[in-house]
Order: sequence, then C-alpha cells, then structure tokens
Amino acid sequence: MSMERVGVIGGGAWGTALAQTLTLAGRNVVLWAREPETVADINTRRVNRAFLPGISLDPRLTATERLEDCASADAILLVSPAQHVRAIASVLSRHARAGQPLVVCAKGIEQASGKLMGEVVTETAPDMTLAVLSGPSFAADVARGLPAALTLACRDERLGKLLVESLGDRQLRIYWSDDIAGVELGGALKNVLAIAAGIVDGKGLGASAHAALVTRGFAEMRRLGRALGARPETMMGLSGLGDLVLTCGSPQSRNMSLGRALGQGETLEAVLGARVSVTEGVYTAAAVVRLAQEKRIDMPITTAVHAIIEGRITVDDAITGLMSRPFKAED
Repeated sequence: MSMERVGVIGGGAWGTALAQTLTLAGRNVVLWAREPETVADINTRRVNRAFLPGISLDPRLTATERLEDCASADAILLVSPAQHVRAIASVLSRHARAGQPLVVCAKGIEQASGKLMGEVVTETAPDMTLAVLSGPSFAADVARGLPAALTLACRDERLGKLLVESLGDRQLRIYWSDDIAGVELGGALKNVLAIAAGIVDGKGLGASAHAALVTRGFAEMRRLGRALGARPETMMGLSGLGDLVLTCGSPQSRNMSLGRALGQGETLEAVLGARVSVTEGVYTAAAVVRLAQEKRIDMPITTAVHAIIEGRITVDDAITGLMSRPFKAED
C-alpha cells in the first residue's frame, strides 16, 4: 500500500514547505489555505509571497480554499497554527473517512485547555488515525530541498512506517516512533525556550549565557516530559533536543527572533503586530506554566518567559530573578 495523494491543511510557511517537498517527491498534493490571496498566489504565480517568499513552487502543487478538497487524500497533514487545530479538525472530521491518517504537524499546546494537539484531534476527529510529525526544520530550508530529519510518531507501527516511507524523501529523512506525547512535547516546549534564548541574544549576554540557558531549558523540558509520560530517549532525539538546539540557535526561528526583539527593548505588541505568521511560543507559554503547576514541576525559565509575555515583569527583572535563585545540585 502506498499513499500517493496527500492533503496539506495550512498555507503558512511550514505547510507550504511540506507540500512543496511532497510534490517534488512525486506525490499528488492539495494544499488548503485560509487566505484567498495565498491560494491565488500558489495557483497562478507559483509562489507564497505572504508566508514563504523567495521560493518558487512546483507547478504540480495545487492550492484550494475548500477544506473538503483534502478529504479524499490517502493521508492528511494538519499544519495550521496550534490554537486553530480544534476548529479545523472539527470541520475536517465531517468529511474524513474512518481510519484515515491525520498527521499533526502543528507545534504547541492548546491555551484554553492545556491539551496537546494529539489530544485535541482525538477529541474532535476520533474516527481518524492520529500521527504526529515534528523535528528540527526551518520551512525555507526544507522548501529549498536542503537536508533535514524529522520524527513521525504513530502508535500503529505498520501505519507509522508506511507514513514514513510515503512522506520521506532523500532530502527529508523521517524516523518512526510510537511516543506521541514525547514527540509533541518537544515541539511545543522548545518554542517557549527559544523566546528565552532570543532574549539572551538580544541583551548581548554572550555565548556562555546562551549555552547555559539552552541546557537548563532542556532540563525543564525533560522534567515535564517525564511527568507526562514521555520517554527520555524521545526528549533526547530529533523532536526534543534537536528541535531545541535549532530553534534556540538562529533568528530564523520566529520565537527566537521575537525574544531577541524583546531583549533589545521592543514591545511584544509591536513585534507581533508586524508579523503575518504566528509565533507559537507566545500562546504555548501560559499552557505550559499551568501544566507545570498542576504537576508540581519546577520550570523557572518557562515561568519567566510567561511573566514577560504577560507584562508582569521586565526582561531585566526576569534575568535578575533567574540568576539569583538558590544554588543547587544539577539534575
């Protein structure tokens, strides 16, 4: 069995990059975008100027405004912003087939409920078969055909390996896992920690501080992952440590670039107001802090980022608070 027809839901940078990669790999791809101008751009100009500028798209890639046009695909990739997953999955479930694979590519935690994307999809589209795709990947790199590696999590090993074979390519290496929670958590938490890494960079605190921030941030990621049932090896893998290193290491990341702007004195409102793409860490931070409180997990860096986003403390006060914490053993 092969999956030749793929529906991609979400015309942002990552959705477009995945659709482009799958098209170049010979798949028949339909990309759904909410914005009519994005659909027109892709179908007529073969570009996505709003979300992925500078990338020429394959003429075989088709965009649509009709969500149901993706429903006949062999597999569907859900690449919408995390806070929109519930609404879109609810609509999609009316058109989908029982057992149809739904691969969640959104990275985040639902702010209102504190639930992972897989939990949201299981509630809203229970008849579909869940998988999750995550890992260190910038949309522009993948769209240009540069090498990248991701993890695909699916509890059904046969289906998971079929999806790996169907979605992977020579330039996009995919590994299978059955640890859905672990793969999801890495992708969600690294966005919040990347804001912190950007603040360190924007404040000019140096490479030593950056390394310390990423390392201690990873300790927070592992602690919460353990509390929520994620396997340690998953957190150490591509979707955990790999994605954290990438996202915290380059201003090409929307989350890191936002943190950098905050560190340089810009306001959150000004930074977000100038963007068309969603910066997921801003919305995920609140949900992560609530989860940490419920599980009694110490996550000081994440808590500080959330407080900065809410305007309860300044960047300077957050740095002072973190550096003034009592000395302790390294976990």
